[in-house]
Amino acid sequence: MVTRGTDIGARIDGLDGAAKAARGRLDDGLVDAAADVVDRAAGRLRLSATHTVVGIAGATGSGKSSTFNALTGLELSAVGVRRPTTSWATACVWGREGADELLEWLEIAPRHQTTRDSMLDSGRREQQAELDGVVLLDLPDHDSTEVAHHLEVDRLVALADLLVWVVDPQKYADAAIHDRYLKPSVGQQDVLLVVLNHIDTVPEERRQSMLDDVRRLLDQDGLDRVPVLPISARLGIGIPELRAEIARRSAEKQSTRTRIDADIREVAGKLAEANGDVSTRVVEPARVAALDDAFAQAAGVPVVVEALERSMRVRGNRATGWPVINLLAGIRSDPLKRLDLDLGEDGRRLSGRTRAALPEATQVQRARVDDEVRVFADNLTSDMAPAWVAAVRRAAGSRLDQLGDRLDQALADTDLGAARLPAWVGIVRVLQWLLLLAAVAGLGWTAALAGLGRLDDPDTVQVGGVALAIVLLVGGVVIGLVLGLLCRLFVARMARNRAARADERLRDGVNAVTHELVVEPVEVELAAYAAVRDGVTRARA
Repeated sequence: MVTRGTDIGARIDGLDGAAKAARGRLDDGLVDAAADVVDRAAGRLRLSATHTVVGIAGATGSGKSSTFNALTGLELSAVGVRRPTTSWATACVWGREGADELLEWLEIAPRHQTTRDSMLDSGRREQQAELDGVVLLDLPDHDSTEVAHHLEVDRLVALADLLVWVVDPQKYADAAIHDRYLKPSVGQQDVLLVVLNHIDTVPEERRQSMLDDVRRLLDQDGLDRVPVLPISARLGIGIPELRAEIARRSAEKQSTRTRIDADIREVAGKLAEANGDVSTRVVEPARVAALDDAFAQAAGVPVVVEALERSMRVRGNRATGWPVINLLAGIRSDPLKRLDLDLGEDGRRLSGRTRAALPEATQVQRARVDDEVRVFADNLTSDMAPAWVAAVRRAAGSRLDQLGDRLDQALADTDLGAARLPAWVGIVRVLQWLLLLAAVAGLGWTAALAGLGRLDDPDTVQVGGVALAIVLLVGGVVIGLVLGLLCRLFVARMARNRAARADERLRDGVNAVTHELVVEPVEVELAAYAAVRDGVTRARA
């Protein structure tokens, strides 16, 4: 039977998607139950649509096998003390065509199969024709002391399209059948029948009160729509009515789909309850930014940025300052090198040796990382089921052991933009050296004129009444000093801008690590939650 594109096919697909998404997040037993329903439903719908599997179940002594024999009109199942101890069910098939694969799926051995219509004479064939398309199963006793017996009962109870539970006047209130089978089947009550056998052993005046008591117990179990039929398999009382009810449900060809639909809705409801129904949360940029900041602090980004800014100031001031002042003040060491921060051969990225030189994250910084990760996860899971809170927290922290190495690599891969100074710095550097040369030339010229006593000679080259030599000396020094002081302002701005760009690039690298190690694993869990939520919604539609 093809199910894709049909309502029941869509529900099976929805439950299948929900079970797969819930695997490892919700209770394994519940997820296994959902996966089993998907497998059973898909398997059953691939098989014969013309047959209805009817299971006859009951306790020892309830007359279950007698009821089976009465329905088939043959002594196919041993009864009473002659009942075999085998854990196999017995099957009687009306209409063999197309039933072989179904019987194989039910795992009914060939030696326990009987084709009913082939064994009837013409008169009795007409009597049994109403059961055409029925696969009737006599299940082992559910209360047998043999473990294999109730394992087989549990297996076939889950596979049958229609279940007929046979109870007797002595044990119809037995908790074993109510607690283990009837009460948990409230979601499948539309594919259940209950028959009270041995009604002939009950005085006529008490029969209705006993039926009313069975009805009361079923209502207490939540099975208010399950019919109760009185029968006597030994005398044939009620057997025609039971046969007619089975035939009616088989003829409508709804039991298979009703059972599958009930199974799907029941387990989907349990999944929905375990999963919760809060709206799927979206990762907020503000929370990611808080993570980024905590990771950047732990990685030493502020240390690198501060050192880079001071390095750019030192290098810029050294290039644009008055060379003599630089010489008198001594050569200041590069702040990056004082921190043992090596930009590598290309002068653009931190080398591996450099990263090892950065101070390790402090205890406060590590605590902040843990706190931000926890707050990030908790913010996304407020009001969600505990299982999903745990799953998201696990995902958020699952890769934090890689954080140090991944941050190191991110910093090492970042172009800090510190390889070269701006072009104007080079121009100022050349200008300062030209001014220095002018001052030196002016100094030498002034000294020579003074030695010759011609410093005030009107014939000496002058500018505005002042000897050119003095103008070169004083102008070279004053302009060089003033230019150096003015350039300090521009160098400071340049250094701040370079540091800001480097900070942005470094934090972009940190952000990529944040997404890889925390955000993406968490988003996988949120997507799984949404898939379960969507799947159970489709399964229950």
